[in-house]
Amino acid sequence: MKTLRIALLIAAAALSPAAFPLAPGDKAPPCKALALADGSTLDPADYRGQVLYLDFWASWCPPCRESFPFMNALDAELRDQGLRIVAISVDKTADEARHFLERYPARFTLGLDVKAACPAAFALPGMPTSYLIDRSGVIRAVHAGFRSDDAEEIRRQALEALSARSP
Repeated sequence: MKTLRIALLIAAAALSPAAFPLAPGDKAPPCKALALADGSTLDPADYRGQVLYLDFWASWCPPCRESFPFMNALDAELRDQGLRIVAISVDKTADEARHFLERYPARFTLGLDVKAACPAAFALPGMPTSYLIDRSGVIRAVHAGFRSDDAEEIRRQALEALSARSP
């Protein structure tokens, strides 16, 4: 009987909403990471009122090598219109992330989450994964993985979110 109860609890936990990746229409959860630049606290929820492109990446992730030049270009094009880009590394050390950044520099805000609190909060489906979050903190789009063919669609979605009225 005790074994059955434990199995039922495990099954219920696996089917809870937190076990599934977040999707468009979901509220973006708060989570804390460290700013890679200075070690201060970085929380995507602090960007409420702005349009946020939140990206999760790692130094060992081949598609991340393509996504960084794209995010730099997106930042250069849309920063003045209000888009903010935050990319949070899930590497185990800051040195791993910095080594990647030597080859693939970033002009946007970078974070580090060695405890994986943010990936857990967002229930990441894979690497990289990015979320376009509107001014009210609602996820407008999710992109699991990155392919250069995605760039124009992501840009279009960002422009659409930027042009939407504030809540």
